Amino acid sequence: MGENNHNDEGFVELGYAKADTDRARRQHAAEVIYGEGKTAKQIAGIAEALMAHGQERVLVTRLDADKARELAALKDGALAEAPFHYYDQPRIGIFGDMPQPDGKGTVLVIAAGTSDIAVAEEAALTAEFLGNAVERCYDVGVAGIHRLLARVNVIEAARVIVAVAGLEGALPSVVGGLASVPVIAVPTSVGYGASFGGLAALLGMLNSCASGVSVVNIDNGFGAAFQASLINHLP
Repeated sequence: MGENNHNDEGFVELGYAKADTDRARRQHAAEVIYGEGKTAKQIAGIAEALMAHGQERVLVTRLDADKARELAALKDGALAEAPFHYYDQPRIGIFGDMPQPDGKGTVLVIAAGTSDIAVAEEAALTAEFLGNAVERCYDVGVAGIHRLLARVNVIEAARVIVAVAGLEGALPSVVGGLASVPVIAVPTSVGYGASFGGLAALLGMLNSCASGVSVVNIDNGFGAAFQASLINHLP
């Protein structure tokens, strides 16, 4: 993949990227690669640089299946011994194995509908990658609210909740009214024309009447999981 030029400032200069080898010290979570817009060779080069400098595992988000197949063939150097797993629905690739959970409790990921599962799985897998025990609760949207109410015990047991929904985005408000822990709302781009690609859900969540609900960007399961992990690792 070419020579890595590591310096004392905590990054590896690759020409096309500066791989941040100091991220784990600063944020207690190592660098993650955003796969969209990068070639498979660039992703492999960044991952190799990170693992060559002590990172045990590397998460790649927004990775399409074609690039994943290329990555499996590009493994050499520090990547040669690392298993590579690809999850097609959330478009996530992982070099290395998942860690044992070391968070204080459970991160609960709730999805309103089956169409929201891709974003929910991005959140769930990211949270697991960051060392959290994760429970999933899918297809429990407000159109059949009895499905959600049947899982109140799971909501009450969680330490932090990620609630994923499209259309009008009502689910996080309902969950926020049932939970005593932080709820991180994720609007999805699922919906008909007037949902405006998730903007309607985003605005609905931002205007939630439930206390304790915060909101990330449209389809940003990764961002929600990162925030949930920070909360779950607080003393």
